[in-house]
Amino acid sequence: MRLARRALLAAPLAFALPRTARAQAWPVKPIRVIVPFAAGGAADSSARTILPRLGELLGTTFVVENRTGASGSIGGAAVAQSAPDGYTLLYDASSHIVNPSLLRNLPFDYATAFTPISLVATFPQAISVKADFPARTIGELLEAARRRPGEISIGTQGNATAGHLALAQLERSAGVKFTHVSYRGGAAAARDLAGGTLDGTLITVLSTRPVVEAGRARMLALTIPQRLPAFPDVPTLAESGFPGFDVSEWVGLFAPAGTPAAIVDRLHAELAKVLAEEPIRSRLDQLGAVPVGSAPRDFARFVREGREAMAVLVREANITAD
Repeated sequence: MRLARRALLAAPLAFALPRTARAQAWPVKPIRVIVPFAAGGAADSSARTILPRLGELLGTTFVVENRTGASGSIGGAAVAQSAPDGYTLLYDASSHIVNPSLLRNLPFDYATAFTPISLVATFPQAISVKADFPARTIGELLEAARRRPGEISIGTQGNATAGHLALAQLERSAGVKFTHVSYRGGAAAARDLAGGTLDGTLITVLSTRPVVEAGRARMLALTIPQRLPAFPDVPTLAESGFPGFDVSEWVGLFAPAGTPAAIVDRLHAELAKVLAEEPIRSRLDQLGAVPVGSAPRDFARFVREGREAMAVLVREANITAD
C-alpha cells in the first residue's frame, strides 16, 4: 500500500516532465525567416549578417527565404498564415507600418497578425545634392526650393518608401515643394545623382556614401536624431530647425500572432547578444546600419506609433502606392 501511494504521488510528475522538456526543447529544427525584399538589398544583407550567429546561439540554423512583391505584403501574408510555433519568422522593414495605409484588400491585418520581437537595426537616410549644386547647407537647399517651387528634383528609393515619406514630411514641415523622382532602389538614384541628372536624393547613407566619398555629391543633412560618427560634420534635420524629425528605414523581427512568449523572449535575448558583438556591429556599420535590439514591448510600441504617424502623413501628403 505504501509503495502504491508513492507511485500514485509520483505519477503526475512523471507525466509533467515530458511536457516541460518539450516546451524547453525549442528549437529542434531549422527556422525559416521570410525576407519580403530582394536578395542583396539592405534588409536581406543585414539578415544574412545576423542570422547565422543567432542560429549558433540557439543551436539551430536559419533558412532565409526572399519572398518579394506588393511592397513586402506577399511575404508578410506567408508569415501571418503560418503556425505560431517559432519556426517561421518575418524580417520586415518600414513598409510594415506604411502598407496598412496604402494597400487595400490585404488578406491579413498588420496590427493583429504579428508579434513584434525586436527592432534589429535602423538605416539612416541623408539628403544629398550633386557636386555642382549651389546649396552648401540644408538651409540653402530649402531656400532654393522656396524660390523655385517644384523645379528641384529629389530622387528616392521608391514610391511610398521611407525616403519618399521623409521627403513628404520635409516638404510639409518646411513649406516647400520638390519634384519627387521615384527609383527602384537607392543605388539607381545614387547613380543618377553622381551623373548629375538629379539635383538631389533622399536615400539611405548606405546608398549615398560611395557617391559622396568619390566627390560626386555632398551630404547636407540626416533624417535621424543624432549625427553619425562616420559623418560628424553632417547635421541632422532635428538640429536644423525641425525638432523631432526622425524618419529612417529600419528592419525588425516578427513572429506570427500567438507565438508563445517564452519563444519571443528567448529570440530577443539571443538577438540582443548578437547585436552587442563587435564583429557583427562592424559588419552592420559597413552596411550603413545602426544596431538596436529593442525589447518586444518597446518594439511593439514603436510599430504601433509609427503606423499611426504614417497613416496621417500618407493621408495629408496624398501618397499612393502607384
